[in-house]
Amino acid sequence: MLAKRIIPCLDIKDGQTVKGTNFVNLRHAGDPVELARAYSEQGADELVFLDITASYEGRKTFAELVKRIAANISIPFTVGGGIHELADVERLLHAGADKISINSAAIKHPELIDEIASHFGSQVCVVAIDARYGEGQGSADATGQGEGHWQCYLNGGRVPVDRELYSWAHEAQERGAGEILFTSMNHDGVKTGFANEALARLATQCTIPVIASGGAGAKEHFLDVFTQGKADAALAASVFHFGEIPIPELKSYLCAHGIAMRCINR
Repeated sequence: MLAKRIIPCLDIKDGQTVKGTNFVNLRHAGDPVELARAYSEQGADELVFLDITASYEGRKTFAELVKRIAANISIPFTVGGGIHELADVERLLHAGADKISINSAAIKHPELIDEIASHFGSQVCVVAIDARYGEGQGSADATGQGEGHWQCYLNGGRVPVDRELYSWAHEAQERGAGEILFTSMNHDGVKTGFANEALARLATQCTIPVIASGGAGAKEHFLDVFTQGKADAALAASVFHFGEIPIPELKSYLCAHGIAMRCINR
């Protein structure tokens, strides 16, 4: 059995870590370099850095901040935000990123997935999908029944697009994505649990790893996302940033409940 991964996420705005609810009402959550170093030392399996306003503001991700974070951690490091072309990918890999996460650019220019996979390998390309579930839009829901629909969004959840979660995830995989990072906008920051039905369907349809994001509020939610949601990794922010769930404690809890985890002590 492959080990499940615990991934803290640094949402960055103006060079500082922030966290909101349902993608709005952002609040300051700490210095990104210090948080990154702490997570690496605490036994996080990976770290994700998302410059959440780069695409919306039409600028590049802060390469210098990426470089500073990379110098202070010893775990795999994924960076996303403001990535539009291969040169952006190369710049961030050179700054210390191990993987690149693309969202808005992938929807606007799907061929970018093919190009990244071809030039750098599928393992470098994480396709992030921000989606919101709504009723009465003529598509099956997460269980395959009903009239709901998971609609994808661009620019940090600001702009809805004519893309549906499952079909887009399948296309991203076929184009060469190495992982899917799915964030449920309905669950983001609410702390009532992950979108496990949607995640389980994604995991069933995809042959590449699925990272769950949005909804972590208790240790039990992580257990549920691995058992019910069949996710390969669970990403969270505020519960880690504000010390609500220490990573070593979470990993011990999951191990005690039969979830395969990487070594807790590094």
